[in-house]
Amino acid sequence: MNELSYAAAFMIGLLGSTHCIGMCGGIVGALTMSLPDETRKTPLKLLPYLVVYNSGRLISYSIAGLIIGLLTASASSFFQVGQFPLGGIIGGLFMVALGIYIAGWMQTMAPLERLGGHFWRLIEPFGRRFLPVKNLPQAMWLGLLWGWLPCGLVYSTLAWAATAADPVETTLLMLFFGLGTLPMLVMMGGVAERLQSFTRNKAIRNIAGILLIAFGAMILSKALSGGHKHGMHGDMDHDMHDMGGEMSHQMNDEQQGTGEMDHSQHMMQH
Repeated sequence: MNELSYAAAFMIGLLGSTHCIGMCGGIVGALTMSLPDETRKTPLKLLPYLVVYNSGRLISYSIAGLIIGLLTASASSFFQVGQFPLGGIIGGLFMVALGIYIAGWMQTMAPLERLGGHFWRLIEPFGRRFLPVKNLPQAMWLGLLWGWLPCGLVYSTLAWAATAADPVETTLLMLFFGLGTLPMLVMMGGVAERLQSFTRNKAIRNIAGILLIAFGAMILSKALSGGHKHGMHGDMDHDMHDMGGEMSHQMNDEQQGTGEMDHSQHMMQH
């Protein structure tokens, strides 16, 4: 896996977290309000709970990445149709749909979220056992359950991560995606009202949506070009390596040319 893919996963989480305020704001508020007044009103006492909540959520994302990686690795032939990587096409389409959803232009992810809602209804009663929150272990369990909340942002990122078709890589991609959502969701506990006004700003949502659409278009372009012998994520690093090799080759040629000129001048002097 290359650093560019990890950075891309982080940016998807960061840009998509504008959606998290609306989707998860109520959950964070409920979890926070269940804490004792002294803890809730003291930032230094509240912070460990927010960190633990979100750590549990990131663990769940990583587990989901591991599961999808095991499934795609065992069915890798399904994700390749001739020269076209079907997985890359699906991942790119999901990312474009996510951008449209984040921008608020169309509810493209709503059907998937409703489908995930059936699974959520099965596990949600289990989370009630840990309310009200009285200690950090309870907060961790709630965070682990929170990670399985139906979310189009998570589903789209899983579809993109699946193109790696490797359990380790998909796990790390989902971890970095989760890290990208942390700034917004950790701050939400203390400055929720200001963050909500910021993320509801139409211009902010449009910018985030357009950037995600552009990223999805890049994935689709890579997939439709058929140039994926090294895998969807590996190609990004491969291209950077080729560019570096070409630059190094050109520098060597220039150095050789300079050396030949110096040698010719030396011969003429003699």
